[in-house]
Amino acid sequence: MKFRCERDVLDRALSVASRAAATRGALLQVLGGIHLQLEGDCLSVTGSDRNLTVRVTCQVGGQEDGVAVLPAKLAADIAHALDSGQVEMDVGDDEANLSSGRSNFSLRTLVPDEFPRFEIPAGDEVTLSAPGVADALDQVVGAASGDDSRPILTGVLLAAEEDGLRFVATDSYRLAMRDLPGTSILSRDQTVLVPSRALEVVGRLLGDVDDLTICLGEREAIFTVGDVQVVTSLIVGEYPNYRGLIPDDHPNSLIVERDDMLDALRRVRLLATDNTPVRLEMSSDGLQLVAITQDIGQASEAVDANYDGDDLTVAFNPTYLIAGLEVCPDEELRLETCDALKPAVIRGVEDSDFLYLLMPVRVS
Repeated sequence: MKFRCERDVLDRALSVASRAAATRGALLQVLGGIHLQLEGDCLSVTGSDRNLTVRVTCQVGGQEDGVAVLPAKLAADIAHALDSGQVEMDVGDDEANLSSGRSNFSLRTLVPDEFPRFEIPAGDEVTLSAPGVADALDQVVGAASGDDSRPILTGVLLAAEEDGLRFVATDSYRLAMRDLPGTSILSRDQTVLVPSRALEVVGRLLGDVDDLTICLGEREAIFTVGDVQVVTSLIVGEYPNYRGLIPDDHPNSLIVERDDMLDALRRVRLLATDNTPVRLEMSSDGLQLVAITQDIGQASEAVDANYDGDDLTVAFNPTYLIAGLEVCPDEELRLETCDALKPAVIRGVEDSDFLYLLMPVRVS
């Protein structure tokens, strides 16, 4: 295999595809590699750990067709480090040579026959507006669990609603939910559970495009964004009854400017070390944020807010609270509470399509 291309073309293809390569603990060494296939002037670059596959297709100056598998991280790092300009890659039986300007690199290749085949799942394709999906993923994916011992919670639920599509994620401490009205990719009452890792990759691709194409198979889903295809296995299992986690009524309501609360919270959390919660003291006077860490000190700050309800102090994990505030789509938000032990809900005052639920922390 032999071809020439601009450094930026190779850099992007390798960096995007390598997001799917296995990083550690892979049974096959080749899963830590990145697969290159050249046919004419079309170069396909693929990374896969079997559950997630990312393929990038790009145009290069092809000179000799062929197939090769390179160590993913090392190849991506090399391409990124090269100076701008033309790069030439020449692959022999067990070695790949990359050259650009005065730089020359030689890499041992992996066995391409052991690399997983790229297969597109069967199913109907649906094209969605990329900006809306990008916002939904940004707001929801971060709430999914990173604990592989509970695989159900590592996924994002896509559910058909009467007027559109719903995204839901939870790690059992918090829950994020976003509706996309007028968007339909599922049949009535249908749900699918997509790994959050795959949707994180998709979300990072949506910044500069208008459309996203989704194809849902029985066990796999494929997301096509321009010249990139992301194929992922779906998670099988029963998702928690998230509707039952959302209280029907909240007697207490706090309305506050999002940025004012975020700025104050970031300052106060400086004293919230070792997972110390931040207390929200709510009353007719407004909002007081307090962090107390034994043997270190404490911090407090008043925030202008309108509060309707009984005086209440409730504590939250500051990291989770900040994460919810950061993705709330409105400049003004509403924090709804029942008491110090029941879940609180954050919503935008104007935007009703997003909801963030957070479990409080018990404090003495």
